[in-house]
Amino acid sequence: MKTVAVTKIGSLRDPDEKTRGKIGVVDFPDQPLGPEDVRVRVAYAGICGSDPHIAEGFFGTDVPIGLGHEISGVIEALGEKATRTGLKVGDRVAGNFLRFCGTCNACRDGQQQFCEFIHKEYNLPGMAETVIWHESQVFKLPDNVSLLKGCLLEPTSVAVRIADKTNIRVGDRVAIVGGGPIGQLALQVMKMNGATSLTLVEPIADRRDMALRHGAQHVVDPVNENLFERSDEITQGRGFDIVIDASGSPRAVHSLLDIAAKGATVVYGAMYPHDFEMPLNLSDYLYLKELTLTGVIISPYTFPRALQILPHLNVDDLTQAVIDLDNAEEAFDVHISGKYPKVVIRCNDFPEGGAA
Repeated sequence: MKTVAVTKIGSLRDPDEKTRGKIGVVDFPDQPLGPEDVRVRVAYAGICGSDPHIAEGFFGTDVPIGLGHEISGVIEALGEKATRTGLKVGDRVAGNFLRFCGTCNACRDGQQQFCEFIHKEYNLPGMAETVIWHESQVFKLPDNVSLLKGCLLEPTSVAVRIADKTNIRVGDRVAIVGGGPIGQLALQVMKMNGATSLTLVEPIADRRDMALRHGAQHVVDPVNENLFERSDEITQGRGFDIVIDASGSPRAVHSLLDIAAKGATVVYGAMYPHDFEMPLNLSDYLYLKELTLTGVIISPYTFPRALQILPHLNVDDLTQAVIDLDNAEEAFDVHISGKYPKVVIRCNDFPEGGAA
């Protein structure tokens, strides 16, 4: 089975070809279909910002490492006991690449994100011809959501989880740092939740324009504008009640604390270098400003709600770049270039053609 995988550990941005990480299409063995499993023929798989971190060895270095967790597809087989959710062969689906065990202490305590067996069951690569997931991971797409749009269900679930962690109140002033896919989706979700002074901080002009099309009231270019002066101007000197980092950039994250209002919530909603340590003055930020700082790793309990809002999101800008599975190396080169906010790999052709 053709599968996109890391074949050499290293940074995909390394200018030295000898040490640069490498992505390729390899042959993985077909997985057996268990009694409660679903085999999905994958239509589309989005490249996530975390995938280059996997190439760097963030989750291990034993190559090849299969990639892909933002997928959509069509069910082609069901295990004999995969009957509880009403799924049928031919259904158009997307889903959660993680299966939670349901029996460990974390799962039983309502904290699936800390499942003790989360990386040991059913976490198979989705940038492939087919994938086998447990029926609990698979969600039928609404008729008005294309397969192409459907592959954004997983990143939409992340945006929903970020919104959950902000505890947003209608009228809260909100700033989002980073205009990639998660930042753009989070912006639309926060607007749905009643955000005001909704601001995107992003150095790439096209992504600022995208944010304005999708509901941002303000945008800030942090390279050519003074972020703190613009924050004061937008919030009349109060700061933002909610600040979300979707950039993952160590250069950006500290400034979030200074544009946050007193009593604000700051969500670090990206993946960061594992050895990065941000200086944090506890007296200034936690004592005098009483900031709440939190983060996000995965998205438990959010997929049903993400599925509800997906039809209402504008994702055309995130589905412009579609590249075939056999050209996966090129797809990752385009992703790294930043030319498009999102690159999607077409794993199989379906008659729908991805039309909305």
